[in-house]
Amino acid sequence: MTTTLQAPPPFVFHAGTEPLLVSMPHMGTYLPPALASRLTDEARRVPDTDWHMDRLYAFAKDMGASILMATHSRYVVDLNRPSDNTSLYPGQSVTGLCPLDTFNDTPLYREGMVPDAAEMSARVSTFWQPYHDQLRIELARLRQQHGIAMLWDAHSIRSVLPRFFEGKLPDFNLGTAEGASCDPALATTLLGIAQSIPGHSAVLNGRFKGGYITRHYGRPADGTHAVQLELALCSYMQESGDFEFVPEHAERIQPHLRRLLDAVLAYAHRLA
Repeated sequence: MTTTLQAPPPFVFHAGTEPLLVSMPHMGTYLPPALASRLTDEARRVPDTDWHMDRLYAFAKDMGASILMATHSRYVVDLNRPSDNTSLYPGQSVTGLCPLDTFNDTPLYREGMVPDAAEMSARVSTFWQPYHDQLRIELARLRQQHGIAMLWDAHSIRSVLPRFFEGKLPDFNLGTAEGASCDPALATTLLGIAQSIPGHSAVLNGRFKGGYITRHYGRPADGTHAVQLELALCSYMQESGDFEFVPEHAERIQPHLRRLLDAVLAYAHRLA
């Protein structure tokens, strides 16, 4: 999976002109060679990636959104987990800040190769902190310039994952930390849009209520509203094999994704 000879920076950032930041913390696929050599064959394929987020949301740049994209795999460090590795879903099966297993509950590392506490701390400093520094700086810029900041945390996941949920996941999984990370009226509007998408299902604050980014940065009282969308991979790509993007599937849902982001911006403009 890793073909780059020179390591990329921790993230790629585009500054937009509208009060909207689209965050893509799990789209990275890069594995540092020294880490990749310790992983299993399965793990080196980085199967738990939020695949093709940049391609799926390519329209967001034309909308004027700022875009923040991770470059390194979530197997290096999970940018959507607290830096102290506190569980986001106590009592439920979850993967950690520096994951040790895949979504299939199989080991990431070959025997005797798991990272120690010092290595995990170094990954937080090197990769996790820069991403969150940029998130914080950009949200502050948007609030200063527009009087409000809207954060859309873009994710995707396989629709069937027995480790985390029973049966098949809805296609559109909106999360607002049970209403704490954005205005409930906006969340209701977004759910209505998602539920109106032909041939697709939607839920608000179901199995996925928003990860660390949504919960930490969503502060409506302070002018920052955050929403997470966990999108079923099958709605725009192949869920297995080579994880190929399926343009005809993506083209059916991209207009609806744009409707969702249009609604977020419309809300911001009313309050700005």
